[in-house]
Amino acid sequence: MKVLLALLSTLLLATCSQPPPLLERILEQGELRVVTRNSPDAYYLGSQGPEGPAYDLASSFAEHLGVPLRLYTVRTREAAVEEVASGRAHLAAAGLSTGISLPRGAQFGPGYQRVQEHLVYRRRTARPSSIAAAARGQIEVAAGSAHQRTLEDLRLRNPDLAWIERSDTDTEEILAEVSQGKVQFTLASSTEFALNRSVHPELAIALDLAPERALTWVVSTAGHDSSLLDRVNAFFVLARREGRIAALLERYYGKDERFDYLLSRNFMEHLDSRLPRYLTWFQEAAQAHDLDWRLLAAMGYQESKWDPHAVSFTGVRGLMQLTEDTAARMRAGDRRDPRASIFGGAKYLALLLRTMPRRIPEPDRTWLAVAAYNVGLGHLEDARVLAQEAGRNADRWDDVREFLPLLSQERWYTRTKRGYARGWEPVRYVDNVQAYLNILQVAGMSTGQLAPPPDPEVKPRGGR
Repeated sequence: MKVLLALLSTLLLATCSQPPPLLERILEQGELRVVTRNSPDAYYLGSQGPEGPAYDLASSFAEHLGVPLRLYTVRTREAAVEEVASGRAHLAAAGLSTGISLPRGAQFGPGYQRVQEHLVYRRRTARPSSIAAAARGQIEVAAGSAHQRTLEDLRLRNPDLAWIERSDTDTEEILAEVSQGKVQFTLASSTEFALNRSVHPELAIALDLAPERALTWVVSTAGHDSSLLDRVNAFFVLARREGRIAALLERYYGKDERFDYLLSRNFMEHLDSRLPRYLTWFQEAAQAHDLDWRLLAAMGYQESKWDPHAVSFTGVRGLMQLTEDTAARMRAGDRRDPRASIFGGAKYLALLLRTMPRRIPEPDRTWLAVAAYNVGLGHLEDARVLAQEAGRNADRWDDVREFLPLLSQERWYTRTKRGYARGWEPVRYVDNVQAYLNILQVAGMSTGQLAPPPDPEVKPRGGR
């Protein structure tokens, strides 16, 4: 009897000392710790704040749990998995894919995207019919990447397969070199290809290689505790049912809009059908801040196609696409109101122009400020620093524009203060604004030629 009582007491004490399930601890502590990577397929600081597919999903999950998100970054995917296995992170949302072995205490969550590995080449060059045919040319991949491991697997069936492993670069930079004709072939995942094709339209897929894999989270299951994993599974079921995952994939990997002002019938149509409504406000706002109204109108068209109801995929609104923070700083009022948006955008552009060092001459001063309107002043400064370090003129737009796209390449953005940015976007933004401005000038639309807005009481619809 004494032995039985002692055994029972031991079992009761052991039961009482068991920690509560991980999900319960997260809710009690009021914090979801998520590890990620500073990369285009995970998390980065965009012009409107934090962005990235992994960040968006993790933010939604934290909101689903009703707790704040604590996000931090590590350099590699392997390090992200280790953070979960060690218990420092509750889950890893870092662009991870199935097909890798996980340590004890970590499990894959549900897949949210299928990715395919491709052999990539430059359009208008000879397309290889097989990986063996490509190997007769030159294949280059980043050393230590998943693409190197894919080639090693393929060599089991193709003993003569050879390639160059580069330790001085990453996949994004090699893709850029393929588009420029400096490298013949490389490997890229479907997500990497989708993110880079807008920057390098010369890229094309030659072959599909390894079988599809799923992008997924890695979730802590230490001590066989599946409480968090169960909640993650339930969240993904709900997110799919509501269409949130499909919307996220379309936002980051969907087809982008390309602009050719010589062939753009929409612009000429909107010149007659939309601009007259807002012309007076563009002129008044430009005069108030000593700006060219045609520049302001060109930016407005690039931002919203002169549509006051426009909402971007990042949630910015209105004709000049002001964020809530920027609208508040500029005291613009309701950013959905077209007049308020135009005057707020003009005030913000004028502020950016004043922020540029006085030594910068025109027109470089204007184009740098216009780029900052799109990508943010901090990322523009990062590109200017890179330009200066390379011995280029950081006050000249034609020099800085060459370094902005490098902010999307790990080799470069890890050297900057603010990290990854979709650096090709401000370059395209400025190019388009310049093209629209040229059309306005060529069209001979001087001040006062167009009729005043027929309906100044344009009311916003919906929104916050």
